[in-house]
Parts: sequence; structure tokens; C-alpha cells
Amino acid sequence: MTATVTTARTAGLDASTTASSFARHRTGVVLVGALALLILGAFLIGGGTWPASLTVDLTGPLGDVSDWIIDNRDTHPLFLYFFGHISNAVVLSVRGVYLVLLAAGWAGVTAAAGLIAWRVAGIRLALTAVAAFLLCALLGMWVPTMQTLALMVVAVLASVILGALLGLAAGLSDRVFRSLRPVLDTMQVMPAFAYLLPVVLVFGIGVPAAVLATVIYATPPMARLTALGLRDADAGVMEAAASLGATGRQRLLTARLPLARKELLLGLNQTIMMALSMAVIASVIGAGGLGDRVYQALASVDVGAALAAGIPIVLLAVVLDRVTAAAGNRIGTAPQAGPAWSGWAVVVAGTVGAAVVARLAAKPTWPDAWTVGIAEPVNEAVGWMTDHLYSGVPVIGGTADWAAHFTTWILDPVRDGLQWLPWWALLLLVAVLAMVIGTWRTTLTAVLATAAIGVLGVWDPALNTLSQVLAGVAVTLVIGFAVGIAASRSERVERLLRPVLDVFQTMPQFVYLIPVVALFGVGRAPAVAAAVIYALPAVVRITTQGMNSVDPVVMESSRSLGATGMQQLRKVQLPLARPALLLAVNQGVVLVLAVVVIGGLVGGGALGYDVVFGLAQGDLATGLVAGAAIVCLGLMLDRVTQPTQRRTGKGA
Repeated sequence: MTATVTTARTAGLDASTTASSFARHRTGVVLVGALALLILGAFLIGGGTWPASLTVDLTGPLGDVSDWIIDNRDTHPLFLYFFGHISNAVVLSVRGVYLVLLAAGWAGVTAAAGLIAWRVAGIRLALTAVAAFLLCALLGMWVPTMQTLALMVVAVLASVILGALLGLAAGLSDRVFRSLRPVLDTMQVMPAFAYLLPVVLVFGIGVPAAVLATVIYATPPMARLTALGLRDADAGVMEAAASLGATGRQRLLTARLPLARKELLLGLNQTIMMALSMAVIASVIGAGGLGDRVYQALASVDVGAALAAGIPIVLLAVVLDRVTAAAGNRIGTAPQAGPAWSGWAVVVAGTVGAAVVARLAAKPTWPDAWTVGIAEPVNEAVGWMTDHLYSGVPVIGGTADWAAHFTTWILDPVRDGLQWLPWWALLLLVAVLAMVIGTWRTTLTAVLATAAIGVLGVWDPALNTLSQVLAGVAVTLVIGFAVGIAASRSERVERLLRPVLDVFQTMPQFVYLIPVVALFGVGRAPAVAAAVIYALPAVVRITTQGMNSVDPVVMESSRSLGATGMQQLRKVQLPLARPALLLAVNQGVVLVLAVVVIGGLVGGGALGYDVVFGLAQGDLATGLVAGAAIVCLGLMLDRVTQPTQRRTGKGA
């Protein structure tokens, strides 16, 4: 018996040792196998782009489906009694909210914004909210701002309800959680543009499609954070509630939901920010409002008009972000004196009073005489930049020269190199990257997603988009890691960066196109520049947080052993912060892709252009194929940059 146990233990130790040894040499084994496959593939398959024999032409079937939907949209029962009712409900809801905002007038809406901010966040944010709404009116953008706000109210309300229901189901059921998690993961890496085409196909161009695209895009964070809050509820509290005889519903209402309030408010915050971002992008499909002003201005390269509409978008984003974040931070603090309803009574009374006073003063709408036009001065400044900074600047060259050099020296070689690479070699490269950083499941997903791009027949445009993403990610990581490390080593630098990162992180994606068009004109380089600016805040924040989270005891030990600051950075902080740095890479890739695709509006070309062309020309087949390829590209990039924990044995 003893001998049997000893033999079993020895076998277990040998197996564990073998698994650990394989895990340590995993990268080497994968690289050697990849090299062998590369040599074998060169002899058996050769080179070349994705073969036409392996493509599936979906243009015809998708065109037929699109034609059928368009022909039957007004007669088929599915549209009349299901989608039609949804569309009507959305239109009536948005119109109702918009009419309420117009009835309240600029004074009522501004007072409501200030009083709500005061009630949940304090006097400082109240003044900020009032100033923001007054500035929107001062720029002559009050009506577009109200249009965007009406769409936002309806979309956020629907997203919160839908996300809370999905999160509730996932938080209470392991089976639902496991089923929902891959769906939410996939939706999280899908660029915003990919959501536009399916809803346009069903609902056509207009407000219903814009609202529903916004709801689909903004629901995942609410669902994910609701599920997280419910599943992470304190086990001791839940056990105490159960021991007191509380039913499942009572435990949910009196224990789980109150314990998850912070996560629920964080979900609301993220849903609002994503809804605003999508509501602006949805101007491409007829959302109207501020986004439509930006889109029309960018289409005519009118930077001044784009900036005049872009500033209210940023102000709206900052106010909404600060107010909801402050509401979440105040949970658990001492309650205010007096009953809770009294503060909201003041909000209602103040709003109604301001609206009535404005109407009695015969100024329910913002007077045109009180507006300030900035479009002309901005365009004059852009014209001066075009004449003096675009090119011919001594020594450093102009911004147009920088964009041209970046395109010629970086974007073109990367694109040409990817398109020269044999298709099977690129699949092998994706498999190697995914296998080194993840598991066989992530490898299979990444390879199948990449192969699907070829099957869809958009291999070369997808590689063009990929080249822009790779170039943008490289620039983002170089700058982001450097700034993040500097912020982690200096409290002063971190304090100075915090408000800048806060503002940049709340700006919708669309707004980033305005300054790059002003500086660089149109083309692929400006699209990459906008993507870099958009992704930098997340990379800097995650890098700083990862470096600051390194155990101070380890840092002190290395310092006591005589390590210099650079040695501590290279041999202690960077290795220990590796998970955070890999997360920064992953987020940088996903965020860069999101804006590179939108860069099709400013000459980025490739898949983004195909989506815009499909929307603009009504060629939904082309747009849907490009949208599906964007989803596959995003899924592949997410999988090859997202570390996955592997099991190396029973004792691991």
C-alpha cells in the first residue's frame, strides 16, 4: 500500500514537473513549431494574397436581403407589428423629451442642470454645469444640444433598463453569466461603426436607428457592472440575511442591490458616456443634433463649424461624467440633513420657477443677439496655419510634411509589408501571438476571426486598416508608457496630468477628428493621429496605476541593496507591473481601432471608408461586409493582446 502511494505521489510530482517545465519553455516550443510550419508552408503553399477560391461573395445575398427588407418594410407583419411599434415608440419618446426640453427653455434646462448637480455633487459642480449649458447657448448650439440631450435621455433610460435586467440575470445565475460573458466581451471590442449598419438595415436612416444603435452599444457596461456588483456581494451579509429567514427576493432587495450600489452607479456613468459617444457617431445615420453639425462640417472641411459643435459635446460629456461619478463617490458618506425628498423638491421648484420667469420675460429661447460665432475666427486661424505651419517651416518642417513623412515612412511600408506577407503566414503569426499570450481557445478564436476576413473578400482593405492600427498602437505605447512611468515617479506630474486625462477620457470619439483635420488636413495620418490622442489617456492611466501598485516593500528592499532608479525601473517595477502593462496594450489596441475606423470620414480609407460609403450610398451589402470584417479584426486584435491565465496542473 505504501509503495503504491509513493508511486502515485512520484508520478504526480513528475507530471507536475513536466507541466511546469512545458509552461516555462512554452514560448520556445511554439516558436520552433511555427518556424517548422513556416518552412513547410513556403514549399507546399508558396506566397500570395488570400486566394479567390477561398472567398465567399456575400454581396449578392446581402443585396437581396437588403432589397427584400426595403420592399417589405411597409407591408410585412414583422415590420408592421413589431419593428414598426418599436420605431414609433422611439420617435414618440424622443419627440416627447425634446418638447419638454423646449418647453422648459434655456433657463429651465440650465437651472435643472445646476440644481441636479448641486443635489448630487455639490456647489462646485453645480456652477460647472450652469456654465457649461450657458456656453452651449452662447455658441449658438442650444437647439442641437437639446436634440442630442433628448436622444441621450431615451437611449440611456433604455440601456440602463436592459443592462440592469441582463446584469440581474447574470448576477443570479451562473449559467446565464457564462453564456452572457463572451457576448459582452465581443460587444466590448466592436468599434462603434459596426453597430450602425444592422439597425439601418432594419429601421432605415433616422432617429429610431440612431437610438437603437446607441442602446446596443451602451448596454454592455451596465450589464457587466450590475452582474459584477451582485456576484461580489459580501458573503457574510448574504448568509446573515438567509439565516434570518429572508426569501430570495428579500435578499435581493434588502442585501444584494444595496451592496451593489457603487457598481450600479459606475455602470450608469459608463452607460451615459458610451451613449453620448454613440449618439454623436450616429449622426451618420440621421441622429441629428450636435453630431450632425460636426459630421456636416467635417464633410466640407469646415473646422470652425465643427469646433463650434464639438465644444458643447465635450461640455456635455464632462458635466454628465462628473455628476454621475460624484454621485457614486458619495455613497456611504454621511447623509444630508433633512428628508431626502426636500432637496429634490427644491430642484423641481427651481426648474419650474426659472422656466416661468424666462417666459414672463419673453425670452423662452436663447436670443440670437447673445450668441458668439467662433467658426469664422477659427477658420481664419486654420487658414493662417495652412499658410504658415503646414509646410515650409525651417528645420522642423510643417504639419502637412509630418503627416506625409509618417505616411511614406511608416504607414505605407507597414501596409505593403502586411499585404506582401503570404496569407497563411499571417494566420500563422496570429496563431503564434495568441498561443504565446493566451490559450488554445483564444488562439482558435483569433485565427478563425482572421480567416473570416479573407473569406469575406476584404483581405487587402483589412490589412490597410490593420497597418494603421499597428502604427497608431506603436506611437500610443511609446508615448503612453513614457508619460505613465513619469507620472508614477512624480506626484507633481501625476497631479498635473489628472485633469487633462479626465477631460480627454470623457470626450466622444468623433470630437478627436476636429483638431487633427485642422492640423494635418485629411488622409490616413490624421486618422492615426486622432486614434493616438483618443487611446493615450487610458494607456497612461493604466500604466501609472500598474507602476504605483508595485509593493513598496519590494521597492525599499531593492533600494537598500543599492539599486539605482533606472535599475529599480527595469528590474523591479516593469516586471512586477507586467499584467497592467499588458492590459494597457490591450486597451490601446481596442481604442485605436475604434477611431481608425471612424477615420474613414477624414480620408482614412480601408474598412472605415467602406462602411461610410455603404451608409452614404445605400450600398448596405458593401457596408455590412466591411462592418463584419471590422468586428473580426477587433476580435483578433483583442485576443492576441489579452493575457489569459493558463492551468499548468492540479497544483497550479
